[in-house]
Amino acid sequence: MKAHVMRVTGAVVAAWALMAFVGLRTVDSPAYAQGGAPGRANGAADGGDLRVVHVQGNVHMIVGAGPNLAVQVGPEGALVVDTGPAASADKVLAAIRGINTSGRPIQYIINTSFHDDHNGGNEAFSKAGRRLVDPGEGAPILAHEDTLKRMTAPSGSVSPRRTGDWPTDTYFEASKELYFNGEPVQIFHEPAAITDGDSVVFFRHSDVIVTGDIFLTTTYPVIDLQAGGSINGVINGLNHILDLAIPGNHQEDGTLIVPGRGRLCDESEVANYRDMVTIIRDRVQDAVKKGMTLAQVKAARLTLEYDGRYGATPGPASTDAFTEAVYKSLSAGGKK
Repeated sequence: MKAHVMRVTGAVVAAWALMAFVGLRTVDSPAYAQGGAPGRANGAADGGDLRVVHVQGNVHMIVGAGPNLAVQVGPEGALVVDTGPAASADKVLAAIRGINTSGRPIQYIINTSFHDDHNGGNEAFSKAGRRLVDPGEGAPILAHEDTLKRMTAPSGSVSPRRTGDWPTDTYFEASKELYFNGEPVQIFHEPAAITDGDSVVFFRHSDVIVTGDIFLTTTYPVIDLQAGGSINGVINGLNHILDLAIPGNHQEDGTLIVPGRGRLCDESEVANYRDMVTIIRDRVQDAVKKGMTLAQVKAARLTLEYDGRYGATPGPASTDAFTEAVYKSLSAGGKK
């Protein structure tokens, strides 16, 4: 396993400077879980209540539409990772037009999750783009096949999502590869993490990883057990992100990480988050082995020293909800 050094990076210093300037001093508090602040001031541009931040290379991050969105731009057009909620689609598309100076439309859309806050804008984005091999069709929507299964329904049943939001192209193996705007793009399936269909996107030339909700800087992981998520899958996903990321000089910068929510990060922040999640998992696992009930585990406050940083109440991102998800995940045969 890699050795990870705790440090304050140049990206984080820039983030603090930007927060002080715009007054976002509580950007990583759970109350701000719906957005998150840009990690760097350089290249930032206003888009109504959105902010567009140049991460590095060809990749930008859009903040303020719910989860963080990522856009790769170049001479061939734009590739978008997640489209945000439907209500934000028009504003996000306007922000993308502001950075996509190629004159070409969106050519690819990638979904990291089936949750509608990540893909509610799929239909609008697809219609605003076009498929490279068939300009008469909208931009393809790529996702793991389990994401498509969660968004559709068997014949004769009512689908939970409108058909225009469904992924049009899926993959079922461990990864899928694209080459766009002169850059290799890898999409990795992270099984049984937040859900059973999560994807992580790696822009290899730009050296940027987009994690979806597997990594957050705002709250504990919001594990969806009903959709196949598990605590061990989250930890496996975080370890995979760390395997992909390489720090720069003096353990600073290098590969930059766009989290599902919160500030732009580098490898060390992911390592710290992985360590926190693993420590809590081990504590709850020990409690399960001792026969403690869920109520007893919650009362024991096994997350206590991390609650000031990641804790929240109430709701699906609350500390109680996280503790319950970990407990139930580990109680289901001890392997999840």
